[in-house]
Amino acid sequence: MTPPGERRRVAVHALRVLWPAFLMAGVAEMLVFAVLDPMDLRWFGGEPLGLGRQAVYTLTFLIFWMLFSVGAAITLLLSRDPQPRAEGP
Repeated sequence: MTPPGERRRVAVHALRVLWPAFLMAGVAEMLVFAVLDPMDLRWFGGEPLGLGRQAVYTLTFLIFWMLFSVGAAITLLLSRDPQPRAEGP
């Protein structure tokens, strides 16, 4: 079983990654769809996506959120102290 302190630390790190990524995904979504119409998007072969506007908005937001989360997680990982600190007074 994971100790409560470790669970809290993991939760704090997850929030440090996911919350800013969520906000930036929203900003990116607004910027992209201020310029593009979701109904004009096509697959690489030229076929229409075949999805409604809301589905395109949702999928795009989730993709942006995933990409920004990966970037933030890598930043958090690289900013960690290489030497663990000694616990004590």
